[in-house]
Amino acid sequence: MATDHRRAQKKNATGALFFFTATLIMWAVSVFFEILFNNRTELLPLVFGFFLYQFSNWVCRNFISRDPLLVNTCVSLLHSSLTSASVVFILVKQLASNGVSELLEHSQLVNATWPWAYSALCVSCGYFAYDQLDMLLYGLYSGWIPSILLHHFILLGCFTLALYRNVTINYLILTLICELHSIFLHVRKVRRMAGIRDGKSKLVKFEWCLNIGTFLLARLLSHVLITVKLVKDASKFEKGVELPLALFGMAGMNLLNVFLGIDLFNAFKKEINRHNNHES
Repeated sequence: MATDHRRAQKKNATGALFFFTATLIMWAVSVFFEILFNNRTELLPLVFGFFLYQFSNWVCRNFISRDPLLVNTCVSLLHSSLTSASVVFILVKQLASNGVSELLEHSQLVNATWPWAYSALCVSCGYFAYDQLDMLLYGLYSGWIPSILLHHFILLGCFTLALYRNVTINYLILTLICELHSIFLHVRKVRRMAGIRDGKSKLVKFEWCLNIGTFLLARLLSHVLITVKLVKDASKFEKGVELPLALFGMAGMNLLNVFLGIDLFNAFKKEINRHNNHES
């Protein structure tokens, strides 16, 4: 019985590996075709982003740790930090110039592109391709349909199509506000791998406050508000793929946010209960 279960798990893992590897290769071929044959040089920051994070992986692997999970987490922490800083910079610059009302205008979010927004989105897209490859190479995923690979698959599809068509760039920059929360997800993982698991520690409690707070505000609430904005402005979209693609992408992200929230709550409860059990 146990042997059959392991065989089924191995078969499912092989199926996921094949599917996500094949789609990543097709994505790479598509990007290089656009750059080389359609002369889309504005997509070069995407290639730069991929090699930037691949180089960061090499640095971590050679100077910090050989553990693939720790290396992957450190590079992910770097991406979340850089992306959060760039998104905050872009939004603050726009707010200072135009104010909130113009910032959230439909035409601004769909047809315009804020300064640095296209390049920032390209670099993040390059990171998601790097991270997908790294997880596939080192088996850093689990489950029949690995949620992290599915997450990257959805993001690569939505981001790349938006970059090709040069539409909804600013909308996608708004979705990257969630990287503020990702910082604390990765900090928690690094902290636990470093052996710091004392639920009584003020540092751990403070980290949990930031983790849960940014999850609720920067990830859950921001993505719900973006979805509401899309639905509210649905009639303003021209006929085409933009609205269905945006709604599909946000539906996927909101669903994954629910699962992430459940996992986060269970992890918090487990860590607190372990602390209480030690005390008793």
